[in-house]
Amino acid sequence: MCGATRRNKAKIGGCLSLLQSWARFRFPFYVLEWNHSASYVGIPTSLEDIWLLLDQRSKAQFQWTPYEDPAIRAVIPDEFFQNPNIWHVNVSLVNYVNVEMHQSDRVLRQFKFRQPIPVELEVLDDEYKVDLRLLNTDWSRHWSEYIEMWENRYDYIPTQEPIIFLS
Repeated sequence: MCGATRRNKAKIGGCLSLLQSWARFRFPFYVLEWNHSASYVGIPTSLEDIWLLLDQRSKAQFQWTPYEDPAIRAVIPDEFFQNPNIWHVNVSLVNYVNVEMHQSDRVLRQFKFRQPIPVELEVLDDEYKVDLRLLNTDWSRHWSEYIEMWENRYDYIPTQEPIIFLS
């Protein structure tokens, strides 16, 4: 996703099922408008069209706190509720050849924290060039710096200032 947020990008790839799940709960209007069972006719495919669609929506149409829904909470393992700081760490997620930054400091509002202006995204262009054709690669050694970041994840918790509502 971090690459898709750049204005000069035209396509995205990667773990799109995770992105689809994320979008389904936050943008319910998107699912309702383009839930075509037989075809994909009418679904925007260019990033410019998707940005336009999102820009035309009001703040009230977004689901900012989807984790409050009991149906969603039921499928989240208990260990994540026992130590909620795990939700907020800014670390790398490593899955063999893929490395993505989990930058929860960019979505603090959905957890009812004040959302500061996000810092510049970490650029992983060199990491995106790696693929599974490197058959004899020791991935744990190859990604050791990112794995170490995960192992020390509690050192990467962003500031969590509660949102104060005045009535």
